[in-house]
Amino acid sequence: MKNILHNKSLKITYRQGIAIAAILVCGLAAGASILDAGSPDAPGEAHDHASHGASGKHADAEHRDGETGGDHDHADEEPHGEGGPETASHAEEEGKIALSDEKIQSAAIEIRTAAPAKIRTTMQLPGEIRFDEDRTAHVTPRLAGIVESVSANLGQSVEKGQVLAVIASATLSELRSELLFAQKRLALARSTYAREKQLWEEKISAEQDYLLARQALREAEIAVANSRQQLVALGAEPRAAGNLNRYEIRAPFGGMIVEKHIVVGEAVKEDASIFTLSDLSSVWAEIVVPAKDLNRVRVGEKAVVRATAFDSQAEGRISYVGALLGQDTRSAKARVSLDNPLMAWRPGLFVNVELVSSEAEASVAVSAGAVQTVEDKPVVFIRTPEGFAAQPVSLGRADSERVEVLDGLAPGARYAAAGSFILKSELGKGSAEHSH
Repeated sequence: MKNILHNKSLKITYRQGIAIAAILVCGLAAGASILDAGSPDAPGEAHDHASHGASGKHADAEHRDGETGGDHDHADEEPHGEGGPETASHAEEEGKIALSDEKIQSAAIEIRTAAPAKIRTTMQLPGEIRFDEDRTAHVTPRLAGIVESVSANLGQSVEKGQVLAVIASATLSELRSELLFAQKRLALARSTYAREKQLWEEKISAEQDYLLARQALREAEIAVANSRQQLVALGAEPRAAGNLNRYEIRAPFGGMIVEKHIVVGEAVKEDASIFTLSDLSSVWAEIVVPAKDLNRVRVGEKAVVRATAFDSQAEGRISYVGALLGQDTRSAKARVSLDNPLMAWRPGLFVNVELVSSEAEASVAVSAGAVQTVEDKPVVFIRTPEGFAAQPVSLGRADSERVEVLDGLAPGARYAAAGSFILKSELGKGSAEHSH
């Protein structure tokens, strides 16, 4: 009886253990289901783990994508990222600009050929436009008098010999009176000489009377000539058209009235500067040359003068270099003669004068406007069958027109000279679109 009861108790204990194990398995399964429901990729992971095992590479990769929030679409796009075929294609096209011949012509891009050239080393000095003193005159009356009329105004252009003003001069009246008196004496001396000569030839009068008449004629001629020369020296006409005291002041040469110091009714002295007349068809650009640069400034050398107030320039030649240095400035003055047919270079205008100090041969040179900066490096856009390509270059000496290319460009290469900034802009647009 005891054995039967013992066997029954063992069966009950065994069944209880199986039930408890089943409950534990169900609880673990339910917990796993709850955890798997929190992850959207859990079913895929479970399937992959069941199909390929825990050590499968594909399952590990998908598990990492799930941790970083990646999905199936992102994985498909990965080959087009860094290192993909699109990046390689962009690297091949980087720095190139596709342009047809029609677009190049419409953009006014000028194409030139790289070639040897002379590079001029220049220096720039400040200066100022001044009157050409060889063509500037201070007009004076030469005779004291009272101003009767003034026909020239400030800023007026006048011709040579044109009447500027009229004054009444007592001195001029006396001189003209002396001329008239000398002319009368000359007429009398001529008639006396002619009579005495005829009488002497007819042996009616003595030779001495003939010689005295001839001497008086010579003296009268000298007196008339002397009176005429006095009037000519004063710029007065020997014969007055009206009053003997009328004195006409005339322009000594053609030019412009730049100063005027005379009014009607004013009493003027013979040495007063009543007009300043200047021929502005030629002016001077006066510069101050430091002592250290005097050996580079030579008479006859070409110079380029540029205005500081507006965009204008002109070429001239150095006409004078001072031989003495200023005691205070330790510098010398120099002048550049400029033709000024349009009156654009006005006295008082500040300018910069560019002088050529030396010249050197460059084996390869391009136009100064052809060099552009891309990513802080100088480049020149060379012509290609498709358009242009940005070619990095190393630069040497330069002047206002050309730049020496030390490396990166061979003689004969065709490049964009004018309009290269348009190509730089197009290159920048392409880089911005690719970055976006």
